[in-house]
Amino acid sequence: MRITQGMLTNNMLRNLTNSYKKFNTYFEQLNTGKKISLPSQDPVVAMQGVNFRSQVAEIDQYKRNINEVYSWMDSSDTALDKATQTMQKLSELAVQASNDTYDELGRQSMKEEVKQLKEHLMEIANTNVNGKHIFNGTDIENAPIQTDGTGNVQLKNNSNPVEIEVSKGTKLKVNVDGSALFTETLFEDINSFIGALEENNRDEIEKSIATLNNHADNVVNMRADLGARINRLELIENRLNDQEIITKKAMSDNENIDYEEAITNLLTQESLHRAALSAGSRIIQPSLIDFLR
Repeated sequence: MRITQGMLTNNMLRNLTNSYKKFNTYFEQLNTGKKISLPSQDPVVAMQGVNFRSQVAEIDQYKRNINEVYSWMDSSDTALDKATQTMQKLSELAVQASNDTYDELGRQSMKEEVKQLKEHLMEIANTNVNGKHIFNGTDIENAPIQTDGTGNVQLKNNSNPVEIEVSKGTKLKVNVDGSALFTETLFEDINSFIGALEENNRDEIEKSIATLNNHADNVVNMRADLGARINRLELIENRLNDQEIITKKAMSDNENIDYEEAITNLLTQESLHRAALSAGSRIIQPSLIDFLR
């Protein structure tokens, strides 16, 4: 095959163009810190990057959900702590009132304190956090306990659990079932205790001790169940943090350059490019004018 000067020149220009492209690629990598700047440069890297970003976004959403769950559970735990103290105080008053050292006047004074504790329990049951009644199931807009004009308690409890997804395929119950805690029986037993104090009936007062203790135990059990769910939430949060670290590292390995390697490639390509320019100048230098001289 006959090799012409034009063929040599075209080949040289094509090779120089390819050299410029490689040189520009390494230069862009050093400027951006990324292996590619366009998906067309490496579709596999680009698709993996999309997948990793989707995973990171998903983890971020779950972490926001976890923060919401923590807010709900911490508020519930604080309210249950106050409810526990209130029930313990009622039990203590029942024990004191059953003692012979208390006369009718003393029990009448105690009755007023018990009424205030009952009101306090109702306020706890109606705890509202950020516009949400945390003890009324999914009916967060309405208070679970209301009173009529005569002061009678009206229960409007919603027992449907509130569940929030905290990781892929895992939903966690975030609320405490107020219908199982602030029950009609609870307030009836407190009213019975109030009636026994008003009537100065020691036998009925002694009966109230056991019932109030049972209600206090119920609050403690509810709080223990909540504590177990908080512990599980902490484990899920730790697992999500580990997943986030692993995913971001994989994304970095997939997209980010090795600077030492990139600098070496750039310097090597620069040397090759200079050599190609030097060789090219010798190839295109001779012409007919040169021979006529």
